[in-house]
Amino acid sequence: MLIGYARVSSFQQNLERQIRSLKDFGCNKVFADKISGKNFDRPEYQKMKSKLRFGDTLVIPSLSRLGRSKQGILDEWKELMKEDIDIVVLDMPILDTRKYKDLEGIGQLITDIVLQLLSWMVEEERTNIRENQRQGIEIAKIEGKYNGRKVKYHANATGKDKIIYDKIIEMLNLGKSVIDIHDATGVARNTIYRIKRDKENNERI
Repeated sequence: MLIGYARVSSFQQNLERQIRSLKDFGCNKVFADKISGKNFDRPEYQKMKSKLRFGDTLVIPSLSRLGRSKQGILDEWKELMKEDIDIVVLDMPILDTRKYKDLEGIGQLITDIVLQLLSWMVEEERTNIRENQRQGIEIAKIEGKYNGRKVKYHANATGKDKIIYDKIIEMLNLGKSVIDIHDATGVARNTIYRIKRDKENNERI
């Protein structure tokens, strides 16, 4: 049986694209979480693991859906393999354990090498995003452009600000342009660009 798993890191991100890709691949069942991936205490992920049986195939849109750190990804991968669960990573076709069944040790070696490299890349990307954010703040402080004031429209905003933020996220998910969103909400274009940039960074994590 093909079982799919999708995850986004916040409730403002859209799961639909991931779920659609899994269904298009032929998954019989798809589980999805909207929650931080710092650990594996994700309800739908745990439910999915309890449903996996010998010979099943787990399909994920990208390797980062298994976790946010290199070691976390490797540990989870090894645990699934011990249960004789095949794994397919849609955006990395080389990570399809079904391809290597007839190659015995050589196939496992290929998978291990590629997995080590790609899981390291996932962790490096997260580290680079955080470092770029930190450097951006430091540069802004040096130039006197950063005063640490609170951002008005964000995921944890309340009241009217939260309603407007959710509307911006909804329109971004629908592919609306920054100009369209500005016209509809009255929010400054720089603010919309900031929300869009933060959203895209979070979706890479």
